[in-house]
Amino acid sequence: MSISKENILKALGEVQDPDLKKDLVTLGMIQQVNIDGNKISFQVVLTTPACPLKEIIRKDCENALIRNLGEDIELDIEMTSTVTTTRNTTPILKGVKNIIAIASGKGGVGKSTVSSNLAVSLAKTGAKVGLIDADIFGPSIPTMFNCEHEQPGVEKIDGKNMIIPIEQYQVKLMSIGFLSPPGNAVVWRGPMASSALKQFLGDTKWGELDYLLIDLPPGTSDIHLTLVQSVPVTGAVIVTTPQKVALADAVKGLMMFKQPQINVPLLGLVENMAFFTPEELPDNKYFIFGEEGGRRLAESHEVPFLGQIPIVQSIRESGDSGYPAVLKDDITAEAFSNLASSLAQQVAIRNATMAKTQKVEINA
Repeated sequence: MSISKENILKALGEVQDPDLKKDLVTLGMIQQVNIDGNKISFQVVLTTPACPLKEIIRKDCENALIRNLGEDIELDIEMTSTVTTTRNTTPILKGVKNIIAIASGKGGVGKSTVSSNLAVSLAKTGAKVGLIDADIFGPSIPTMFNCEHEQPGVEKIDGKNMIIPIEQYQVKLMSIGFLSPPGNAVVWRGPMASSALKQFLGDTKWGELDYLLIDLPPGTSDIHLTLVQSVPVTGAVIVTTPQKVALADAVKGLMMFKQPQINVPLLGLVENMAFFTPEELPDNKYFIFGEEGGRRLAESHEVPFLGQIPIVQSIRESGDSGYPAVLKDDITAEAFSNLASSLAQQVAIRNATMAKTQKVEINA
């Protein structure tokens, strides 16, 4: 087979995206094909910079071209990415491609820890990421990002005052903790808390983001309904621990998003504190809270299982010091990085296979 653009695309048409089950050419992922003698260069445009299958796709492209065009060709394959979206253009968060709710059935399962490390993990891959601390009554994101004493700026845009989010570790942040003195209790009724979330969504200058993570309060409340009624949510992630009492509450959070009047896609379930691993015995696992409870729950409800996060001392230390665990070089960093890749993968699959996200309409 001669070296021509037509034959190159024909060969690459044999390569499938492992997640989307379609070939790269049909998906429009092959771009900027150039030929110089026996030298071939092109781009593979992935659906996320956090794609866990990047090297598999690259190797499959190389094998397909060598198989069809011969072994004497020289290949220059640039792996790049454009995060996909199904969001309709809306006045609120119009530059945000994907809005992801991070929820839990009960408190104390490490939802904010997971949210913080997911945000930083995605940012490390090159994605543009924002994080809203929607737990109005118990904000923890300022502490976890070591910016408790920071205050967001205000900028007038088109005659309207817009809040400028705090930026730390390449993640844009917004929390009620930035707007109230440290140590002060926020004693508000539900409508006031919901109003604060609406401000974080509509009166904050987020700019262009690939992913905006919403760290929701525990349980199911006004805040959850306000979120899904205010903006089209791409999908939700449920965080749980393996023990029975946590799993029972996780089911409630999971079923809330599945309700017909809400119908937010479930991107997956995270099992936090899955096992204890001592620092001096990194290969040992002790299942303090039970074994594989989160995985079984995900399977029984046909929800993707995104991964397990161990319980180790360094995660607690990272949360207290405001330096997320994923920025270190240990077992937890690897676990959170893998988790972020799995989440990005599920977002891409959701965007390719499901209908566009719509704002939820709930009548009283």
